[in-house]
Amino acid sequence: MKKIIYVLVLTAMAIGCKSPQVPGTTVQPIVATLDLVNVKDDKVMVTVDPGEIKTETIVFFIPKTVPGTYSTSNFGAYAENLKAYDYKGNELPVTAYDENSWSISNATRLDKVTYWMNDTFDVPGEGGIYSMAGTNINEDKNFLLNLHGFVGYFNDLTEEPYQLEIIRSNDLYAGSALDIAESSEVSAGRTRDIFRVNRYFEVTDNPIMYAAPDTVSFKVDKMDVLLHVYSPSQKFNAQDFKPAMEKMITAQKDFLGDIDNTDKYAILLYLSATPGEGDAANFGALEHHTSTVVVMPEQMGQEALNKSLTDIVSHEFFHILTPLGVHSKEVHYFDYNDPQMSRHLWLYEGVTEYFANLFQVNQGLITNQDFYDRMQEKIMVSKNFDDTMSFTEMSQNILEDEYKNSYYNVYQKGALIGMALDIRLKELSNGEMGLLDLMKQLTQMYGKDKPFEDEDLFPVITELTYPEIGEFLNTYVSGNTPIPYNEFFEKVGLEMREGELPVDYFLQDPSTPYITVNESGEIVLRDDLSLSTFFEELGLMAGDRIKAINGKSYNVQNVYDLIGDSANWSVGDPISFTIERNGEELKVEGKVVEPMSTGKRLVEIMNPTAEQMELRQSWLKS
Repeated sequence: MKKIIYVLVLTAMAIGCKSPQVPGTTVQPIVATLDLVNVKDDKVMVTVDPGEIKTETIVFFIPKTVPGTYSTSNFGAYAENLKAYDYKGNELPVTAYDENSWSISNATRLDKVTYWMNDTFDVPGEGGIYSMAGTNINEDKNFLLNLHGFVGYFNDLTEEPYQLEIIRSNDLYAGSALDIAESSEVSAGRTRDIFRVNRYFEVTDNPIMYAAPDTVSFKVDKMDVLLHVYSPSQKFNAQDFKPAMEKMITAQKDFLGDIDNTDKYAILLYLSATPGEGDAANFGALEHHTSTVVVMPEQMGQEALNKSLTDIVSHEFFHILTPLGVHSKEVHYFDYNDPQMSRHLWLYEGVTEYFANLFQVNQGLITNQDFYDRMQEKIMVSKNFDDTMSFTEMSQNILEDEYKNSYYNVYQKGALIGMALDIRLKELSNGEMGLLDLMKQLTQMYGKDKPFEDEDLFPVITELTYPEIGEFLNTYVSGNTPIPYNEFFEKVGLEMREGELPVDYFLQDPSTPYITVNESGEIVLRDDLSLSTFFEELGLMAGDRIKAINGKSYNVQNVYDLIGDSANWSVGDPISFTIERNGEELKVEGKVVEPMSTGKRLVEIMNPTAEQMELRQSWLKS
């Protein structure tokens, strides 16, 4: 996309120089160099120097799958012109096994591997890769380095130390949880940043975003938090989001209590200017042990962004509990090209999602009813999946075609498993022990450097708690029995009662939109759903074709804009729809009202017993 002429001096340095051994160690690190200055056709040159190789053949890999995505990404498909060189600069024989692996012959003479790496954001459909796990190369402006999309590894060398060397222009700043070990000017206006880590996992676990300096930091207890923002049009800056992020993480730390798994945490926020048009098209975040990469649309309003960031980043931050503090060997020794998946996605993602909601009601950021609504929505969405499927079986086989489409249910039923388990623990212990207490015990038992055996987790939890908890896990998590939610709600004095439910403007729930698209690409209000109060108050009807809202035209080409723009509406704002009804174009005007839908709602019962009140208080507030 963009081209630049080589600077021969820098190129010679990148190709011809070996970095010294890391001081204080006896092991020569594997040195990976990324040249962010000499970008060519929107690609970055990567050089990987493995040090001395003692085998005649070695295999070089670029990750096929990365932790936290639970999907196949094939990052090796973005590498071009991969070559291996000996110490005299001669090419060595290279044989491609598949998109992600290359065999190198005469490896005892191997000096380095080089290749050009493309980014994912400007590839149509991003190759099916989640944007938050993707990569961006925007010369002189932004480099989003999810390093699993740039740096490869050699077989049997993943536990060796790595040294990352990033050559960048002086006006770009590195946002990361990693500290820069050394930084030196290599020529006028160009600097080499050096980062050191203990093994390849730490390379992939520490994303770096280079952009113009737009960073704020704050301290929560003993933890330093870094917020680094890239807003292409400079619509936002880091200071805009600091109050909400500081309030949220302070509440999380208060909720966690004495759990202290990291002294630094980085939030790297990338705002997409033109979603799906050469820029990131899907939104959310990818967790890492001490950081998260967040991708959101720049067109959203600040209030809507702050709300979304609170929900999204809080989820990622709670990953310091699991899998940072508690994880299996499958996670600890992750195989990027032949992954063996753990049985415990219900723990890593489900419990994390549960805590991301629970802490908000616990710390007064949302009301009890807000929390109940969220749990009810998760129940509704989870019903779109097979409710009898064993969660451990699904988790262990999540990369297989039969199971991969069930992954989204991890954030629905997985969180509900956490909720029901928490209530049961509180009940059995008379309010003295909950799921967070269990997680603290597991963190003390294991920790980030001591993985557990996958099959041992349920017996260990049973030993730490009650036989009834073992029965719960075997029945509702590894078993095929649907969770009887109403039984658990009754314990804490909740019931399903007919009433009005809050919904989004164009979504009844995350999987049920009020709109569809006809054969002509027009947006149409569905006729198989009861419309919300928002549409009813405006006088809109099922079958109406939406042409424009507030003067902006919408169709299948920019349907995402419709959802994004609505996030900026506020109750009471004037609004006008241009619609087509029965062949006639009409203009409908009114004010934005809060969208509600009639149905059963999870609410507190009228006259709870003392036991129900005490258990509810312990569940939500202790």
